[in-house]
Amino acid sequence: MGSKIPELSRSRIKQLILEGAVTRNFLVTREVAEPVFSGAVYAVRVPEAAPAGPVGQEIPFPILFEDAHLLVLIKPAGLVVHPAPGNADGTLVNALIAHCGASLTGIGGERRPGIVHRLDKDTSGVMVVAKTDSVHQALSAAFAARNIERRYLAVCWGRPNPAAGEIAGDIGRDPRERKRMAIVTRNGKPALTHYQTITPYGAAAAKLACRLATGRTHQIRVHLASIGHPIIGDPVYLRRRPAAAAALAEPARRAALDFPRQALHAETLGFLHPATGETLYFAAPPPADFLALIHVIETGLL
Repeated sequence: MGSKIPELSRSRIKQLILEGAVTRNFLVTREVAEPVFSGAVYAVRVPEAAPAGPVGQEIPFPILFEDAHLLVLIKPAGLVVHPAPGNADGTLVNALIAHCGASLTGIGGERRPGIVHRLDKDTSGVMVVAKTDSVHQALSAAFAARNIERRYLAVCWGRPNPAAGEIAGDIGRDPRERKRMAIVTRNGKPALTHYQTITPYGAAAAKLACRLATGRTHQIRVHLASIGHPIIGDPVYLRRRPAAAAALAEPARRAALDFPRQALHAETLGFLHPATGETLYFAAPPPADFLALIHVIETGLL
């Protein structure tokens, strides 16, 4: 088929076949190795070329600080940080490009301009974004060296015992389900999470402060689930109805069980400004849904 469509390479045609963009006799064919049938009518639908990189989109987000070098913001829950399969646009990166203009292009990579660290889609909280290559490199090095002060708030099921401690365990892909992460014994990355109970809610739940000694934000979800205290609302690591839910009366129990996202919030962020040397510290209160969840739990204790 490639010789009949010289403007498309064999690899490009193969990809179009796999994407369902090729039909034989008006029916989609996805068999790459299928021979060309004499007399059959083939059609190839070539989609319009997508932009090489993300484009700006007007998506509002709260800004805590901004200068010529960096920007500190509050990422709302539900906002994906950067384009990825399944989320080609409508991301924080698209919003940043619209806000910062062409100056952000290419900082730290074409698909993730300015992004130094990430939060999961449904995790809210403080983030810093670099606006120059030198600041991006300096902030990335500070994160790698753990020279960044970060504190996360989480509401978990049950009451951890002890009330404060650390959770260690290398994090890697779950061998049973590739879309999940898990504590693994081979090919994982070292991860250590410190936690402290701020407020216990009977036997039902607890509000925790978490800090990362090593690893990334996502590990908080993995580590808390591993000790039997998954974060309320976690769609990935809360796999069954927690026994602790029995300590809540209806309708508080149902409201907590139906909370639509992981109750995790990046509350504080502190670091040295790479360009000025100034010590910067930012705090963002938990969003309304996080506070509403706590209120429901407090008023629903048996």
